[in-house]
Amino acid sequence: MMQPLPTEIVMLGLGAVLLLAQLFLQSISSTVEMGGDYKAGPRDEPRVVQGIFAGRADRAFRNLLETFPIFAALALSLVVTGRNGGLGALGAQAWVVTRVLYLPLYFIQIPYARSLVWLVSVLALAAMLVRLFQ
Repeated sequence: MMQPLPTEIVMLGLGAVLLLAQLFLQSISSTVEMGGDYKAGPRDEPRVVQGIFAGRADRAFRNLLETFPIFAALALSLVVTGRNGGLGALGAQAWVVTRVLYLPLYFIQIPYARSLVWLVSVLALAAMLVRLFQ
C-alpha cells in the first residue's frame, strides 16, 4: 500500500502544473501576437510582445519563475530533512494558493491586490524557511 505524499510534495506537484499552465499561456499568447512563423524560426531579430494580454502573460510567468526555484528547494529540503508538516506545509499551501490567485489578479488589474498576494506568497516562503531551521 502506498503512503500518502507529504503536503509539501503535493504542493510542489501542483506548483509544477501551475508553471506549465503559465508557460503554455505565455507561449500561446505570444505566438498569436508574433505569428507562428516567427516563433518557429530562429528568432535572430528579437521582438517584444506589444499586446496587453501577451505582455501580462509574459510578466506573470517571469514573476513565477523568480520564486519557483526557492519554493521547490524549500519543499524538497523540508521533506528530505523530515521537517515537513506544520508551518512548512502551511507555507507550501499558501504559496500555491497565492500563486494561483496572482495570475487572474494580474489580468484583471485590481490596484494593490496583486502586490498584496505576491507579498503573502513571499511570506509563505519565509514560513517554510522558518520551519526548515526549527
